[in-house]
Amino acid sequence: MDGIQLLLVVVGAIAVTAVAQRGGRQPALVVVLLAAAASFIPGMPRFELPPELILSVVAPPLLYSAALDFSFVSFARGLRPILTLGVGMVIISTLATGVVASWVVPGLTLVSGLVLGAVVAPPDAVTALAIGRQLGLPWRLMTILTGESLVNDAAALTIFSLTVAAATGTHTVVSNPVLLFGYAATVGILVGLLVAALVHFIRMRLRDSGLETALSLLVPFAAYLAAQELSASGVLAVVVAGFWMGHHDADASFATRLQSRQFWATAGVLLEAFVFAYMGLQCRFVFDDLAGSGMPGGRFALAAVAVFATVLLIRPVWVFLTYSNQVLWSRARRWLAALPKLARLSNSHSDRPRRTGIPEPDPPQAVPLGHLVVVSWTGMRGVITLAAAAGTPVLGAGGAPFPGRAAIEALAFVVTVGTILLQGTTLPPLIRLLGITVPESELRARARSVKRARRISRDVSHQVLVAARTDPPPGTNPTVIAYVLKRAQAAEDTRRKLDEQEIDEESETGQRRLTIEETTRVLRRQIHAEQRAALVAARNAGELDDEVMRSELEYLDYEEAASAFDRGGYDRGSRDRTAG
Repeated sequence: MDGIQLLLVVVGAIAVTAVAQRGGRQPALVVVLLAAAASFIPGMPRFELPPELILSVVAPPLLYSAALDFSFVSFARGLRPILTLGVGMVIISTLATGVVASWVVPGLTLVSGLVLGAVVAPPDAVTALAIGRQLGLPWRLMTILTGESLVNDAAALTIFSLTVAAATGTHTVVSNPVLLFGYAATVGILVGLLVAALVHFIRMRLRDSGLETALSLLVPFAAYLAAQELSASGVLAVVVAGFWMGHHDADASFATRLQSRQFWATAGVLLEAFVFAYMGLQCRFVFDDLAGSGMPGGRFALAAVAVFATVLLIRPVWVFLTYSNQVLWSRARRWLAALPKLARLSNSHSDRPRRTGIPEPDPPQAVPLGHLVVVSWTGMRGVITLAAAAGTPVLGAGGAPFPGRAAIEALAFVVTVGTILLQGTTLPPLIRLLGITVPESELRARARSVKRARRISRDVSHQVLVAARTDPPPGTNPTVIAYVLKRAQAAEDTRRKLDEQEIDEESETGQRRLTIEETTRVLRRQIHAEQRAALVAARNAGELDDEVMRSELEYLDYEEAASAFDRGGYDRGSRDRTAG
């Protein structure tokens, strides 16, 4: 794919995405369908990128952007279901799909079937998350889906490398598969933390928001490539680096945060549009390769149905079985905890009916059935699946052709596009049919958290002004401080900006007005810095949700940006920072 072709694909994908959004349709579905149809145009050239380029250039910024916006606190709270889906289900899906594929696909051995299983194991939650935000899914449900999407790629690609090494007879840094999985995860996490900490250290010493944003662009690529050089999980390194940078985002200047949000939002839209267009454009050529391998079309169709059905069924079975086991285990623990009390009651009150002395164990926290249905149906595959399939080696052990390589690529394409079309089109009506919305309890809890965050900001603002009246900062006018404090006290129930003192311009000199403007600006900067520090401290103490804190920080950033203009010029020297 040359530069002109790449540019045309990107421009076309953006145009189709814009039209789909205006029509209220899912952009991913529309882009994939139109691109697939375009691949059958006579004379259409093959648009193909090396798989390692997709994995090292396209995937890292997408994963990093998602991790940057995702709360690490929320991730930790939902760690158990996230790991159950992101790791446990990936392993089970790989094994089940690999076994079925080795039975139904001609020429596919068990090992190469496991390669296919690892390829199609990780769901891509981009479409599911977009639908969830649009339809207002509960925050806990969105947390699980987002966290899973950040973990499952790392697990699947690690398993993929293991199975490929077994099929080709190549050696890995650790021969034991379990130890290799642990090595890849541990080293990947450490590399991500190291890269993020180093970049954060450098960022805190820069004084230009443009340079800081440019530096952040290097983080996902540096984390991925460094981990891959050590034969560790580059995907996990990128995710951990995004978590670290996002968690310490409050340390950066407001200008850097504003620029970074817009930059990564733009990059995410651009890359997602390109990814879905690229997927669709492979349609005709993938099946051309399959036909060249000599596999009969009817036999492949039956194999595709079997593999596709296996992929669809694994997730709901795993979700419901896992939840049932959690319920049974929770009840068993409650009964075991009640046995000592039961024995004491039986010995001291043997003449009473047993039922009067047996405490009924409390039922475990119920997960709504509708939530389980939604989680079990959000299994759309994405670009990681296609990139891994394209990365299947051409030669196997002993230099022989890799068994079933063309079938692996074709089946991966069928599973990817099929899940996007089937689950992507049916998920919105399913959510509406189940009537799933944000529960009233979550809304009330979020409202209380927002109210507390704003009260923290108001209290800190008042404290700063009172301290400034007692000990005026350099470059401020005490008379103006007293006046601003009086106005703030009268409007303490609002979050509006501090207005400049209203004076009669005919009776005041220009120098007097300048002194008021400078004083107000200094006070605003100090207030904003202390408000950010207080909000971060409350988040770290567990008093505020991470999402609420970030929302309030964004509000303060825009407020500070508005006050950083001095007579039409942007004050780039406003660099107040707070420690997170």
